[in-house]
Amino acid sequence: MSKETFSRASGHPAPEAAEYDYVIVGAGSAGCVLANRLSADGKHTVLLLEAGPADTNLWIHVPLGYGKLFKEKAVNWMYQTEPEPGLDGRTIFQPRGKVLGGSSSINGLLYLRGQHQDYDRWRQRGNAGWGYDDVLPYFKKSEDQQRGENEFHGAGGLLPVSDWRHADPLSEAFVVAAAETGIPTNPDFNGAAQEGAGFFQTTTRRGRRASTAYSYLRPARSRNNLHVETSAQAQRILFDGRRAKAVEYRQGRTVRTARARKEILVSGGAYNSPQLLQLSGVGPAELLRKHGIDVVLDAPGVGNDLQDHLQVRVVMRCARKITLNDIVNHPVRRVLAGARYAAFRTGPLTIAAGTSGGFFKTSPRLATPDVQIHFLPFSTDKMGEKLHPFSGFSASVCQVRPESRGSLRIKSADPLVPPEIRINYLATETDRTTNVEGLKILRKILHAPALKPYVVEEVDPGSKVVSDEELLNYCRRRGSTIYHPTSTCRMGNDPLAVVDQRLRVRGIEGLRVVDGSIMPDLVSGNTNAPIIMIAEKASDMILEDAR
Repeated sequence: MSKETFSRASGHPAPEAAEYDYVIVGAGSAGCVLANRLSADGKHTVLLLEAGPADTNLWIHVPLGYGKLFKEKAVNWMYQTEPEPGLDGRTIFQPRGKVLGGSSSINGLLYLRGQHQDYDRWRQRGNAGWGYDDVLPYFKKSEDQQRGENEFHGAGGLLPVSDWRHADPLSEAFVVAAAETGIPTNPDFNGAAQEGAGFFQTTTRRGRRASTAYSYLRPARSRNNLHVETSAQAQRILFDGRRAKAVEYRQGRTVRTARARKEILVSGGAYNSPQLLQLSGVGPAELLRKHGIDVVLDAPGVGNDLQDHLQVRVVMRCARKITLNDIVNHPVRRVLAGARYAAFRTGPLTIAAGTSGGFFKTSPRLATPDVQIHFLPFSTDKMGEKLHPFSGFSASVCQVRPESRGSLRIKSADPLVPPEIRINYLATETDRTTNVEGLKILRKILHAPALKPYVVEEVDPGSKVVSDEELLNYCRRRGSTIYHPTSTCRMGNDPLAVVDQRLRVRGIEGLRVVDGSIMPDLVSGNTNAPIIMIAEKASDMILEDAR
């Protein structure tokens, strides 16, 4: 490795000897956690590779900046699905972070863990050590909760979790309206139970985004045993027999090799992790041979079981000029909002991808909520595009436990060719019914008395869309991702499971996957906090196994 290579995150030049105890591929929500924890005691040398740049883009650190980064190629993989049969053959945009902090640097900032039952279900499927009682200590360990420590929350951890810093009458009215329709108020979606309506907490501190690059990697920058390489595109893992020995990566025009004395940890996320394994010869043998890749291990489960949350949005025209649309579309109000944020770190620029919201059951037969609502005091046709010229607000329904599963497959042996992504949204009757019933309940909330003073009309889907068939067609026509892909390197004991309970790749030595791709199935909520928990737990397991 050349002397000129510079570790921007740690501030230290990378050493000539390209050998480390641990090589981490991907500096996202999981990778930054691993880098911090594995280097903390000073006993192990750690290399963290990130395909994207350092997190210097100003909009990364402004909460509302996710709208600016949604289609920013410099920090975003900009993936697309193949045509989705369940969504009228549309391709669905899949933004993923390509920058220090990964998707935690460009996401909607919501801090949600899912339901206790999600993790108990993982354990009941044979994944010992992953029940709710097992993972709660790691959620608490990671957390620096603004409200303080209690039975469910931790204080003093590295990840700031904060209440929203901008009062908004529409978001408050939504919570009251939900109560008017029979959905109870819930002050803490991450506490004893998830069901109810309330305000989301965010991964922010004093009005600034707290990505894992900020909260985990930044405090570790001065450690001599941690080295971080940006603009470092991993090309493949190199093996000695079935033991992972090194990572080959490209920086500019130079191809480099980093050897791992102990382990290689793949943390590229639900798309990049299975892609790297397949490129390296670990995956479905027929697929690998098709692309001329030598088969190290025929692992048919690599890239299988892809899941994602679908969201379907309802847009309302507001009777008062109090929405973010009105601020952004007015030059003076826009400047004043920017000045307020610059001076006090408050105001509309602190808005996350959901201010208030809720979780509810579409059927009384269900034990736990199966739908999540995200409420937003603005409206747009597509996230990342211009806000509507009229005063508008919106809310979306999201089925939290979809049955539909898809796949990820490489299209080429070239690591720069995007993979084939098939999610198969709305492939089952349960998924179709849940989305339709969820829309019905959301519309009742949006037309409840508390919101009536703010509503002129429902713009989308509009009052003419009434029947179940019409609502399902609307879901097919307008539904889109809510950015939570998981499960492509699934944990388990069955023949298609990719990793075991300690996240070691089954059939391979010296290789683990640590990110959202290991989830046996989707959690009932946003995925960033669970992925950070997974990396916290994995760090302990890795250090235990190193003794």
